[in-house]
Amino acid sequence: MNTSKNEGISIIVPFLNEEEGIELFCSTIDDYASDQSFPIELVFVDDGSTDRSVELLNNYKFHAVRRAKLVQLSRNFGSHAAIRAGVQQAYYSICTWLGSDLQEPLELIERSFTLINDGYDAVYVSKKSIVVSRLNRAFSKTYSHLMQKFAVSNYSSDGVSTIVFNDKIKELLNRNVEGNSSIMLQIIDAGFKTTNLELDFHERSAGKSKWTLSKKVKLMIDSFVSFSFAPIRLVSIVGLIMFFIGLVIGIVTIITKLLNYNTPAGYATLASMIALGFGITNISLGIIAEYLWRALDAARNRPVFIISDTCDLVTEQVESKRNGKEC
Repeated sequence: MNTSKNEGISIIVPFLNEEEGIELFCSTIDDYASDQSFPIELVFVDDGSTDRSVELLNNYKFHAVRRAKLVQLSRNFGSHAAIRAGVQQAYYSICTWLGSDLQEPLELIERSFTLINDGYDAVYVSKKSIVVSRLNRAFSKTYSHLMQKFAVSNYSSDGVSTIVFNDKIKELLNRNVEGNSSIMLQIIDAGFKTTNLELDFHERSAGKSKWTLSKKVKLMIDSFVSFSFAPIRLVSIVGLIMFFIGLVIGIVTIITKLLNYNTPAGYATLASMIALGFGITNISLGIIAEYLWRALDAARNRPVFIISDTCDLVTEQVESKRNGKEC
């Protein structure tokens, strides 16, 4: 059966050490695919796993999923780089990405697929409700607010968990593979015709989240540096504020000394101002250094990800045709 690339959807599944839940994900989405009128492709991207995740995928046989592929990266490059690798390997024109923890409701696939075929270029999927810690919720809200205010104005205030997009955006991503960047902000900033889809998300099915605090902080820094000049402007504003504060303190010191010659020298004030000034200077240099480092990284043009191997996973189509490199 020859299927047009516009008639199916490719789902990129980046994973890192997910042996506890990868088989459950496979069986769940295989059951879901059996009820759909359009073909589904799964592109699993191994982002440097050291457990049995890859072995379990190799041994799994898909029945309803039309195509399944395993892409192995040479090392851990991060989830956004893994998604970009999966988009490059995707067969169908419509693509999205899902976590292997089954937090995203699978109904988003069918609903977004319909919206894309109705003429939208992208569907932004956000969380209507989910059980998460207060710290994670606070970080998500803060990130969304800052991105909307200082980086990408049309970023959803409720955040964006995943995006379903068509071949226009797929071509954009494959043509402009950005390192140290957010794939979501790159899509949102492009300005295509979009719509929002708000759904109830689930708790993680198994295993522990690899979305650590350090990765969240890196994403926030990457997002600001890649899509906003606000940090650089902040440096200028803080510099002006400190200049006026220093000017006021200087004038007050001179007037006080003129009115009362015996006024003791303000060593404490001087020490505080020096410490504050050096602190702000170092913070400013750090912000500028972030931009310079990314400029250097872009100039070196090192690959955002390195694919070490790709192979077809066992599906009924592969088993019957034997038309791909098997694992």
